[in-house]
Amino acid sequence: MVDSNKTSIFLRSQDVTKEVTAELKGQPDLIIGNYSDGNLVASLIAHKEGITQCNIAHALEKTKYPDSDIYWKNFEEKYHFSCQFTADLIAMNHADFIITSTYQEIAGSKDTVGQYESHTAFTLPGLYRVVHGIDVFDPKFNIVSPGADMQIYFPYTEKQNRLTALHSSIEELLFNPKQTAEHMCVLNDPKKPIIFSMARLDRVKNMTGLVEWFAKNKRLRELVNLVVVAGDIDPSKSMDREEVAEIEKMHELIKEYNLNGQFRWICAQKNRVRNGELYRYICDTKGAFVQPAIYEAFGLTVVEAMSCGLPTFATCHGGPAEIIVDGVSGFHIDPYHGDSASERIADFFERCKTDPSYWVKISNSGLQRIYERYTWKIYADRLMTLSGVYGFWKYVSKLERRETRRYLEMFYTLKYRNLVKTVPLAVEESADGQSTE
Repeated sequence: MVDSNKTSIFLRSQDVTKEVTAELKGQPDLIIGNYSDGNLVASLIAHKEGITQCNIAHALEKTKYPDSDIYWKNFEEKYHFSCQFTADLIAMNHADFIITSTYQEIAGSKDTVGQYESHTAFTLPGLYRVVHGIDVFDPKFNIVSPGADMQIYFPYTEKQNRLTALHSSIEELLFNPKQTAEHMCVLNDPKKPIIFSMARLDRVKNMTGLVEWFAKNKRLRELVNLVVVAGDIDPSKSMDREEVAEIEKMHELIKEYNLNGQFRWICAQKNRVRNGELYRYICDTKGAFVQPAIYEAFGLTVVEAMSCGLPTFATCHGGPAEIIVDGVSGFHIDPYHGDSASERIADFFERCKTDPSYWVKISNSGLQRIYERYTWKIYADRLMTLSGVYGFWKYVSKLERRETRRYLEMFYTLKYRNLVKTVPLAVEESADGQSTE
C-alpha cells in the first residue's frame, strides 16, 4: 500500500513535469506556482529541472487567523496550518521571484503586519521556531496587480455590449417575491438604489457584518435596498462549520431586525457572465458595491465592480486600500467600526440623491483607476519582463543560492514529509453516490 499522503505532492510534481515537457516538446523556461500546494509543487519541479520559478501566494492564511502560529494545535484538525506554513516557507524561499498583488501583502501597513512579513519570525510551539523565515526587503519581491476579464466585466455605459437577454433572469434573482432555495426575502421598493455585495459566507468576508450595519442604520435602510450574494441559504446544505454558523447568524439578523422588504439574500452564483451583467444592472439602479471583509489580500470583486462602473466601498485592511484612492475612485471603510462605515455609505447616497452627477463622477474615477493599474495586459507585460530579468539573475547567481536550496531540501525531507502524513486525503463523491479517495 502506498502512503499517498506522504508522496502525493512529490508524485504530482513528477506527473506535472512529464506532462508539461511532453506538451511543450522540451523543458519550460518558467514555472509559476499559485497557492500553498501549487507553489510547493512548483518548487520541487524548479529544483529538479533547474528552471526559473515564480510564486504567487494569492492568499497566505497566517494573517487571516490571529495567533494561528502560537495556537496552531487548536486549528490543526480543520486547517492543518503546521503543514501549510511549512510549505509556504519552503516555496517562498525557493522561488527566484515572487509576485504580489499589493504592497500590503509584503510588508503590511503602519497598523497591520504584511502576509509575507508575518513569516519573518514566529513559533509553532512543540514543532519548530522560525528565526529568519523571509526577508521582505529581498529584491525578489514584485508588485504586479491582476485585473478583471474585460470581456465579462466591462462598463455599464457600453450599451451595445450589454447582455440584455440575461435581464429577466437577473430580475428573477433580485425581485421575484416567491422564496426559493436560491433566494429569500423581498424588496418592497424595487426603485431604490441597491447596495450590492458578493463573497464567500465566512467570518473573514464579514457578510453578516454588512447586513448588521445595514440593519442598525435607519437612514441607510430608508435610502437603499441591500442585496447580498453569499453561500447557501439552507445550513443543512453546507459541510463547512464556519459557513453554517454564518448562515444561522444571517437568519437571526433577518428575524431580529425585520429585514424582509429591504433585504435580499441570494445563494452563491457561479455564472461569471451573468455576474458581470449583474454588476451592471446594479449600476442601472445607481447603487454601489460594498466589500466589508475583515481582511482582504487583494480584492478581485472590488476590481470587477469598478470595471463595470459601480461605485465601491471596500475594507481598509488589505489590498482594497491600494486599489481605491479614498474619496476619489471609491471609499475605504473600516470593518471594525461598522456604525461609521454605514454612515459613510448613507452620506454617499444622500449626496447622490441631491446631486446625481456625484454618482457618475465616482463611477468614472473608478473606471479610470482600473485602466491605469488593473488590467491583464499590464499584468502580462510586467510578468514577461520580470521572467527575463530573474531568469538571467538565476543564471549568474547560481553559486550564491546553492546553500539555501540545500537547507530547504533538508527542511522538506525532515519536517514537511512527516507533517503531510497528518493531512487526510480529499474525499470525493462518485456518480453512484459512493465516497472515493
